[in-house]
Amino acid sequence: MKTKTYILVLFIALTFSMCNKVKKEEVIAVEKTTSTEKKEDHPILTASDSLKLINHTIDVKGEVEFALQLSVDSLKKMNVATIDNLKITGKNGEVKKENKTCKGVLLKDILEKAKIKQTDHKDRNFYIVARASDDYKATFSWAEIFNSPTGENVYVLFEENGKPIKDGDMTIISKTDIKTGPRHVKWLKSIEVYKVK
Repeated sequence: MKTKTYILVLFIALTFSMCNKVKKEEVIAVEKTTSTEKKEDHPILTASDSLKLINHTIDVKGEVEFALQLSVDSLKKMNVATIDNLKITGKNGEVKKENKTCKGVLLKDILEKAKIKQTDHKDRNFYIVARASDDYKATFSWAEIFNSPTGENVYVLFEENGKPIKDGDMTIISKTDIKTGPRHVKWLKSIEVYKVK
């Protein structure tokens, strides 16, 4: 009788230890999967990867009468503004980057040069997509750019602290956003105008 009880207790103990081992393996597998997914969501770029993303021109296209291809040199021939003390803040409000001076051109001026295809003065249902080489995007509405103070604060930048931009030849930023990072598009590739349908 004692032997049967001993074997039964041993069997129960083995069963519990095997269940715990399976649970631990499941937890480890979940942790590995989660950490892999996080890495894929936010890949860390090497210097050579960053170089591959640089564009020397940006295309202004879509619902515009004059498609443009702009370089730093062509921006320098436009109405260049100097922006002082520009802070780029992340989603939690932390300062990611601070520039004493920047040079750039208002997005509004670029869009006026390309001339959005409006049928009359009431035709205002457009949105603008600033797209990066890595396909990061930021959007602006026609009203923001042409009918609010935001339009006087969205710049395509080509110089930071007296030097060329590092993350692509040109970037775009809305300097009066509460958190400037989400609409800070590095490696700017295109400015696309679309009509809301």
